[in-house]
Amino acid sequence: MGVAFFWGAVGASALLVGALVAYLGSPSRSFIAIVMALGAGLLIGSVAFELIEDALDAAEVGKVGAYTLLGAAAFTLGDWILDRRGAGDRKDSDGAQEEGSPLAIVFGSVLDGIPESFVLGLTVLQGGVSVGLLAGVLLSNLPEGMSSSAGLRIAGWPRNRVLGMWLIVMLVSGLSAAAGYQFLGDPANDGTAAVAQGFAAGALLAMVADTLLPESYEVERVFTGSWVAIGFAISLILTSL
Repeated sequence: MGVAFFWGAVGASALLVGALVAYLGSPSRSFIAIVMALGAGLLIGSVAFELIEDALDAAEVGKVGAYTLLGAAAFTLGDWILDRRGAGDRKDSDGAQEEGSPLAIVFGSVLDGIPESFVLGLTVLQGGVSVGLLAGVLLSNLPEGMSSSAGLRIAGWPRNRVLGMWLIVMLVSGLSAAAGYQFLGDPANDGTAAVAQGFAAGALLAMVADTLLPESYEVERVFTGSWVAIGFAISLILTSL
């Protein structure tokens, strides 16, 4: 479980690195958008080649589909509630966060990190963290940290406050990964494994669609799809290693 916590925190550490880059430099919106799209493709690949594939080994297609829908619905509900409370622009790089609720922004950032960290914890049970998934988490969190932190800086948030928020997200991500590992601590329980994998896959897909792709498309427009496809192909290559 300690190993799972470690990898969950490592995946979320890219948020902290992104925040430091945003406060010390000025990354272009195009660079942030491209890395977001690549990360989205990698995460989609991890869902397809690892979570869903493994879940189908233990449960029927229809059941896995239902678990996936439940995971997506759970994330969407949480995101909708936080959006209404002022976290809708938490990833905006132009300072729109100034109109939102600081507490809701923190909770929104925590919510975004839970699905991917939980999945990292699941992969540790298979003998080691998934390289493809870890790469996707890092590539999605780095631009998220840069974009969100750049907007928070413009909105007047001091650097220490922003870094503190990402440290909280790192802690929760580590705990989420540990929970994923503990939840499936008995590998023989295939039914539980299928539920967790399908549910996590749905939540992860909803997170990618709600928080990564819109921000990327706003900048890259029609090229977004190609960057996502490149990330997906990289995920396939990493999975085959």
